[in-house]
Amino acid sequence: MIKITIQEVAEKYDLSKDTLRYYEKEGLVGPIEKNKSGSREYQEADLERIEFVKCMRSAGLSIAVLKKYMRLYDEGASTKEARLKLLEKERELLKEKIDYMEDAYKKLNYKIKLYKENKI
Repeated sequence: MIKITIQEVAEKYDLSKDTLRYYEKEGLVGPIEKNKSGSREYQEADLERIEFVKCMRSAGLSIAVLKKYMRLYDEGASTKEARLKLLEKERELLKEKIDYMEDAYKKLNYKIKLYKENKI
């Protein structure tokens, strides 16, 4: 069984130790086991959740949405449909953001092209 320190987790996922503690406090991960000296020891399941949370935060999902998802996940199989609906809704919102960003990217490329062709 893998057990790694908060410092190792912070380095592995490029997160601060404060962020990891915050995720635990908010119920996004954990509770994290502690050794005899009181230091956190992360296990494989904790790392999987951290990786998921980091990815979803990078995509713009809020802490509130992630808390709701994790609470449902922890409640078990009976919440499968609710989790699916929540993820589908967030996917739709993310797709809208992606479309908006793609449009902005095209506009930037067009503007750059005009500058390079001395048309501005």
